[in-house]
Amino acid sequence: MIGKLTGRVDYRTSDHLLIDVRGVGYLVYCSERTMMALPGVGEPVALYTDMVVREDLMQLYGFTSLVEKEWHRLLTSVQGVGAKVSLAILGTLGPDGVSRAIALGDWGSVKAAKGVGPKTAQRIVLDLKDKAPGVMAMGGSLPDAMEGADLDAVVESADAAAAPKPGRKSAAKTPSGAAAASAGALSALGNLGYSPADAASAVAEAAGDNPEADEAALIRAALRLLAPKG
Repeated sequence: MIGKLTGRVDYRTSDHLLIDVRGVGYLVYCSERTMMALPGVGEPVALYTDMVVREDLMQLYGFTSLVEKEWHRLLTSVQGVGAKVSLAILGTLGPDGVSRAIALGDWGSVKAAKGVGPKTAQRIVLDLKDKAPGVMAMGGSLPDAMEGADLDAVVESADAAAAPKPGRKSAAKTPSGAAAASAGALSALGNLGYSPADAASAVAEAAGDNPEADEAALIRAALRLLAPKG
């Protein structure tokens, strides 16, 4: 099973790209949002991947973060949701948007994706709501780890490219920005005794209201949302 690719972009289209990894080309399909974030032809790229193998198909799907990959895995576990629909949802909402929509039970946002009807959107939210806290606590972005990396070193070895350099942390192993803030807020609320589902809903709502909020601000906002009313 291929779980990650690191190499050069050989060519790219609207929904997939060819990654040259030491002379071997891999076709990888991505959501529209992910494709827009990827580098140009000839530049280094790293993607987490999910491989689908069937009698009539062997295809790779690419993701810039473990959160995006995990949501793809969970979305495609829902009855009636294939890879195409999953990528449409992730392309429309992004992994953070999917996290918020699922945690809040907002099936209307899920329905906004192309090819997703109301019944499917409701089924997705119902089936995956309890899994939202675990996914929201994940993080890590591969494109950040590629920034400033030596191209020849990247192509020579995926492990070497992902390893921390002296004086620089590997972004592939460190939750970034909103993901780190959400993960920290979830952990803090859990330590205070709130259930994972309640904590995830409050953090998702707080993050939606203020996407730039740091961990402390998210905790304060979530606690206000969780406070008894009346």
